[in-house]
Amino acid sequence: MKASLVAGVTNVHRVTIDRGRTIGFMGDEGRVYGTPFLVLDMEDASRNLALAHSDAGEDSVGMDIAVKHIAATPLGWNVEITAKVIAVEGRKVTFELTAKDDLEVIGTAVHNRFIVDVAKTTERVKAKMAKRPA
Repeated sequence: MKASLVAGVTNVHRVTIDRGRTIGFMGDEGRVYGTPFLVLDMEDASRNLALAHSDAGEDSVGMDIAVKHIAATPLGWNVEITAKVIAVEGRKVTFELTAKDDLEVIGTAVHNRFIVDVAKTTERVKAKMAKRPA
């Protein structure tokens, strides 16, 4: 992890709400950005920010996220998600996120990620798989 990963650094992640990011249970006229996809996009914004300040062989994994999805965003609209580091405690990084569509703020979140060594994490996963009951 680079010394540049400190509180205050930001990243902006932009997405256009395509059909795959929408809910369908209210019919085509009610297609709006689904909360699970907002969460995914918030995680991507945070991960991309962490990656920009990570050393070779490092990545990050999500630990938890507390999201408020407060407004609907129609199909075809644009969303801008700003991720801001608000704390770094060892390898744990806390992000504050704000999502805005073409009109208003649509969501906020606090998200924690943990910086990992990819090779070591892969080895831990392989070791766990070897212990899987038959």
